[in-house]
Amino acid sequence: MKYIVAIIQPDRVDEVLKLLTDKEIHLVTVTNVLGRGRQKGIAEVYRSHKEAGSLLRKVKLEIAVNDAYVKPTIEAITTGARTGQVGDGKIFVLNLDDCIRIRTGETGGVAIG
Repeated sequence: MKYIVAIIQPDRVDEVLKLLTDKEIHLVTVTNVLGRGRQKGIAEVYRSHKEAGSLLRKVKLEIAVNDAYVKPTIEAITTGARTGQVGDGKIFVLNLDDCIRIRTGETGGVAIG
């Protein structure tokens, strides 16, 4: 089992979610976040609004998957999020020791769904 965390541009979320759904990956947590990377928070124009300051708007996707879904998940995120511009984002793949479904008490890969 793996826990995949991706930081992407806000305007790429719908495309990434569509591609994840196409690969039958439905369990995703999406959070609006602020951050900076190599852009160093340099002001830029996003949807006709100038983003100023040292932090830029990003979206964080969190996805727990069984091993068979790791590669399709990464492919969906990279395909949907890539624009070729600085700031496209990052994907982090972490080992997931366990998962527990609260409602049933199931554990492991079965609990992920």
